[in-house]
Amino acid sequence: MPFTIQSAQSIFPDVQSAAIVPKTIEQFNQLNAEDQLALIWFIFTEMGKTITIAAPGAASMVFAQGMLDQIKKMSPTEQTQVMCDLANHADTPICRSYGFFSMNVKLGFWNQLGEWMEQGIVAPIPKGYQLSPKATTVLQSIENAEPGQQITILRNTVVNMGFDSKDLSHPENVADPVVVPTDMATRTQAKIEGVTNATILGYIDCMNANDFEAAVNLFASNGSLQPPFQKPIVGHELILTYMRAECQGLKMMPEQGVIEKLEEGYTPIKVTGKVQTPWFGSSVGMNIAWRFLLNPEGKIFFVAIDLLASPKELLNLVRP
Repeated sequence: MPFTIQSAQSIFPDVQSAAIVPKTIEQFNQLNAEDQLALIWFIFTEMGKTITIAAPGAASMVFAQGMLDQIKKMSPTEQTQVMCDLANHADTPICRSYGFFSMNVKLGFWNQLGEWMEQGIVAPIPKGYQLSPKATTVLQSIENAEPGQQITILRNTVVNMGFDSKDLSHPENVADPVVVPTDMATRTQAKIEGVTNATILGYIDCMNANDFEAAVNLFASNGSLQPPFQKPIVGHELILTYMRAECQGLKMMPEQGVIEKLEEGYTPIKVTGKVQTPWFGSSVGMNIAWRFLLNPEGKIFFVAIDLLASPKELLNLVRP
């Protein structure tokens, strides 16, 4: 019987993903707005002492600059209210605009607010603010997480804020400026110990070159991509939309892999390595496993990207 997306999800079941990430995000979302803002303050200040958060380019932030300037001119009370509204998903003009921002613009928005809070330009968390017991537990989870897990938690906390743009009529998300794919002559070529499959190597090379159309063409027409802790995205059009919104500037660094043989011509391939994001550059490498399933024609029928539980999982390439 041919594979389905659901059955493909079970390949390489021994992969240990970082369960701390969805658990911590769920706990964060249950906190009140004040505790959420205090934790974001910690992430952008305390975490920033060990992990360098790179400021986004001016082109990426042009869509948020007007909103930031508006907040900058507000009174401290109004500034605090805006941030609470974002945490509470309030239906306000600022929360609606924020809901349209891309992930990178949202990260840039909070990064700028964090800098202004440190400078006293934007109202900071009140001095001596006491976290609730639940918030303290979330803080401990963040502190105990691996750096790559911390930035994934950060990403999700800010992405989920604001008014849900899906609730609006005719949503038009604000995308990052499109990065031109790297010229063919200057592209790097991936090398993976144990894997020489042209489709897998081509996928990594295209992603590193921001050549998402070429990467999508390596998928079967009914192929799917499952990002960390998300549902599979099915079909060329939706995968391309996701890549353009979420994958620009990523640096994938696969290290080793293993190929298994299955009946009916499908080939499962597991690759482990690291991924660096444009927001944190070479300072943080997220430990990643890619679980590929190629169809009989050598196209990608399914690929799951897993954020690993620990660095030792990079070596976990054999089924028990």
